Amino acid sequence: MKRKIGIVAVLALIALFVVYLAETRNEYFDSKVYYGAIQYWFRGDGGMVYDWLRPGTPYGFTYPPFAGLVMAPMAFLPFGVVVVIAIVATVLTTALLTWWFVSPLIKRKGWTVWFAFAVACCLAIAFEPVRETITFGQVNTLLLTLVAGDLLLGLAKGRKWAGVGIGLATAIKLTPGVFILYLLVTRRWRAAITASGTAAGVSLVAAAVFPDESREFWTSALWDTNRVGVLSFLSNQSERGFLARLHIDQVESKVWLACVLLTLVFWAWRVRAQPDDIMGGLALTGVLGCLISPVTWIHHCVWLIPAIVRCVDVGLSGRDRRPLWLGAAAYVIMTSRLTWWWEKRPRPPLELIGGNFYVWFSLALLIWTPIGTRRSSDVHQEDKILL
Repeated sequence: MKRKIGIVAVLALIALFVVYLAETRNEYFDSKVYYGAIQYWFRGDGGMVYDWLRPGTPYGFTYPPFAGLVMAPMAFLPFGVVVVIAIVATVLTTALLTWWFVSPLIKRKGWTVWFAFAVACCLAIAFEPVRETITFGQVNTLLLTLVAGDLLLGLAKGRKWAGVGIGLATAIKLTPGVFILYLLVTRRWRAAITASGTAAGVSLVAAAVFPDESREFWTSALWDTNRVGVLSFLSNQSERGFLARLHIDQVESKVWLACVLLTLVFWAWRVRAQPDDIMGGLALTGVLGCLISPVTWIHHCVWLIPAIVRCVDVGLSGRDRRPLWLGAAAYVIMTSRLTWWWEKRPRPPLELIGGNFYVWFSLALLIWTPIGTRRSSDVHQEDKILL
């Protein structure tokens, strides 16, 4: 028992040390943007939230007005309190997600629950996208929790409210809207209507309260990519970011649209063939969102966690170990910060591989994450029972 406690303590210290080191790199940059914009909006001279830019940068508030309403308490809280709340919320949601994703495997294998769960939480917090979420002060794990809870606790159990979480996540940040597409492709019409209605409803509430801001967002701010950063920056690990780093400016947008279309068709073919595997659908749709979004910063890649867990789960539960190796390799590479080696050391053609590790592994996970096999289906059924 003492040895197990010691191992968990060491892992926890390693995770905290990693987060501490990463803090010196990012310094809660995104939280500072949110905080400055909300302060300006609610306590400034009456300007719109989208007018504010962080001094010396092109970065401003990029979320829909409903997200601004959710973040309104920032106008009245000290920044230090905002950071503490963001860190605690990320750690707690990461732990909750870890329990949802990993507890069926833990119970199936007969491992000591508290020990295995503690190890899994430490591994999850050490995962670079989660670290980056903490040190940027981002909202990624909160959105993933809304979507995962909606699918695993709502849709999988036939709840009438299934779709609400996806709708709220989409209204806060548009990228989770890809899960509405998942509901449509798998013919979950009621949940799709609920999700769409929720997103539209809360957005209309925000529009009624802040009509000028809503008009500015939907007609201007949404389409201004300069507000989110340079597409070719190494941290943009989407298909668009990959193409931007190839410097094929004249045909880049056309090639990107073709890649998005092919990716969507392949994803739809996989998830529609096995609509009952909801955990598998969550995994593949999370990967899809990372690939087709114009901007997928590394901290956005928390959406790859369900696919990595699914690969490890199936690899440990069956005779075929290939999913295990894929999931383990994806986790190790994405936790090592090896991708950043190419940020200031371009070494073509190796840069094409190393500078796009997240893209390559996302494509591999989209292609080879087990879904609908006998083992993955069995795992899904056990998940529903345990949840």
